[in-house]
Amino acid sequence: MAGNVRPVADERDGLLQFLAQQRYVIRIAAYGLTDEQARAVSTESPLTVGGLIKHVAYTEQSWIDTVLQRERGSVEGSEEAYSQHFEFGPDETLAEVLAFYEEVAKETEAVIAGIEDLGQPVPVPQDAPWFPKDIDAWSVRWVLLHLIQETARHAGHADFVREHVDGATAFPLMAAAEGWPESPWMKPWSPAEQPA
Repeated sequence: MAGNVRPVADERDGLLQFLAQQRYVIRIAAYGLTDEQARAVSTESPLTVGGLIKHVAYTEQSWIDTVLQRERGSVEGSEEAYSQHFEFGPDETLAEVLAFYEEVAKETEAVIAGIEDLGQPVPVPQDAPWFPKDIDAWSVRWVLLHLIQETARHAGHADFVREHVDGATAFPLMAAAEGWPESPWMKPWSPAEQPA
């Protein structure tokens, strides 16, 4: 996937493509990282690149569960689960987290493909103080827009954390991942040029 979303066919395609683009951008923040670097706390914040990717994967999965009115168990939706979803633990690997995120993305696309009307109501959860009490339902369309917003927010966080890990920034990382040629104003990231 390139730096921009391809032309879209319709609203559904556009929403899914922009969500896919934001997933791609947050994954780019992990490009070339070791597991140790992906769990490195590099700023005053406890956020890590691996933890941010894990969080957006669980967040997307949770919203698709909400669309389907599906429950995963008593721990999901708890404060403990929320905190754990931000933590990239010592026994986790970046490859596992990225594979999990890919599976979540595939399920999202399959679920959305099976919903005829993006205006279909999605009941507003009542288990968190930030959910409105005066609205009964959003729509599937709203959920997709919210997922784009949420993923984009955390992609920005991941960019910032990654830059503090090894100095790499988004476009040189994307250039390296996609094999862009070097230009006078863009040099693809290279692990060989990173400090030891």
